[in-house]
Amino acid sequence: MGGPSAEREVSLSSGRECAAALVGEGIEVVELDAGPDLCARLQDIKPDVVFNALHGRWGEDGCVQGLLEWLRMPYTHSGVLASALAMDKQRSKEVFRAAGLPVADSVIVPKSDVMAGHVMPAPYVVKPNNEGSSVGIYLVFEGSNGPPQLSDDMPEQVMVEQYVAGRELTVTVMGDRALTVTEILTDGWYDYDAKYKPGGSHHVLPADIPPRIFDLCMDYALRAHQVLGCRGVSRTDYRWDETRGEEGLFLLETNTQPGMTPTSLVPEQAAHLGMTFGQLCAWMVEDASCDR
Repeated sequence: MGGPSAEREVSLSSGRECAAALVGEGIEVVELDAGPDLCARLQDIKPDVVFNALHGRWGEDGCVQGLLEWLRMPYTHSGVLASALAMDKQRSKEVFRAAGLPVADSVIVPKSDVMAGHVMPAPYVVKPNNEGSSVGIYLVFEGSNGPPQLSDDMPEQVMVEQYVAGRELTVTVMGDRALTVTEILTDGWYDYDAKYKPGGSHHVLPADIPPRIFDLCMDYALRAHQVLGCRGVSRTDYRWDETRGEEGLFLLETNTQPGMTPTSLVPEQAAHLGMTFGQLCAWMVEDASCDR
């Protein structure tokens, strides 16, 4: 848990929650803050299984997965290729599009171009191509006063994506089944605070949406999980413009290391189906392997 990414604090929270839940299931746990000495620490501990509660770069993009494969230590969640693909929003979109899954139009462009002029008609969204948890999101609406001025910590290449108005929906996939659909209600953008601070968002579970849209969300999430080659648990997020019916449903991204904090969506969906947080974490440990 922890690690050097922009999502370090969320990862520490996820790790602590998962560790406590696993201890409650009778599993011996060693908490490890992932630093430059990660390889040596793992070799000292010699774990039966590595529970990966890292979020963001290094922990979610195939890097630590490659290290664990090298060490031949069974680990949770997705493997090297699926993790790297899902973390790269543009490349995962190409995979989704090839599989017939609906995604919004987007381009990867230099940060300087985005600040110099509109690279696509507003409304659009500017975000890093390979960060999660709504880190560095800029919304540009019609009638805005010029292009966005991005912060210094934004990468040199960014994604500019067509903005899809509508409702926020999400589906967890666990193994080979989609669990259910949650609608996320916030006062504004579903940003970092809305995701991780108590009261930041309100979850409607199961989502109060037409059965056909519900079924499509479930189907698309399982297909996304499969075409990326995900393992264990993943979560796929959507925007749905209800004025357009089925045509208004767009897959935004698939998360291979979804949050496991008290306010997180995956534990909530599992609980809705009768699975405790401890049982969910224990299932993930039992599911762990190499060659993922």
